[in-house]
Amino acid sequence: MRILVALLGLALLTACGGVRDDLTETPEAIGAFRLGHNIAVVNEPAQGPFSRTVTDDEWQATMTTAVADRLGEARFFGDKYYHVGIAVEGYVLAYPGVPLIYSPKSVLIFSVNFFEDSTQTKLNDEAIQITVFEPCCTIPLLGSGFTRSADEQMEGLSFNAARAIERTMRENADWFGGTPEVLEADDTIRIGNVLEDNPELVAPEQVPPADSLASTNPQGTIGLP
Repeated sequence: MRILVALLGLALLTACGGVRDDLTETPEAIGAFRLGHNIAVVNEPAQGPFSRTVTDDEWQATMTTAVADRLGEARFFGDKYYHVGIAVEGYVLAYPGVPLIYSPKSVLIFSVNFFEDSTQTKLNDEAIQITVFEPCCTIPLLGSGFTRSADEQMEGLSFNAARAIERTMRENADWFGGTPEVLEADDTIRIGNVLEDNPELVAPEQVPPADSLASTNPQGTIGLP
């Protein structure tokens, strides 16, 4: 059991590399965008099932850091300042589950608004609600609770939230004086609130093939290591 979890965890960590490397690249400008205020509001967000608990201050710190790392002046240095306002609305930081049978996923639900500094104009009509999964949690039947602490899960979700915000900006680049882009779908980013719209994506029923169970435990049952 321990060997199986270790091997799947290694595969999970290996899968992270390509996504994480994008912060080292020089991005294409998004119109005249330069980050002004970077505000994250966290006020007792909803906590989904099977979740570890963290404080509002911890979410605020990790979210503002992720947005600054991705959208700050080290990467975008356009001619006009724009403000990004985020509200953290809900989350799940998955506990370890039962590998191959039940492994809840970590998610973050937030909304984002964009404002032009010079005119104090809100650029989007309504707050844009987004759900993100951890950017490298694509290994079937294994949740990140086995391989990551709550801090590491928060960091991964915030990293992907900042990616989702940048993607939203690129798809609506005319807000910033640029040309909108058409981006490929990303399975770790969804519009809306998954906890309300599609909760089974967070805690899916996972039934492995019979031969997997038999090879893992001759009795056909699996317990926590």
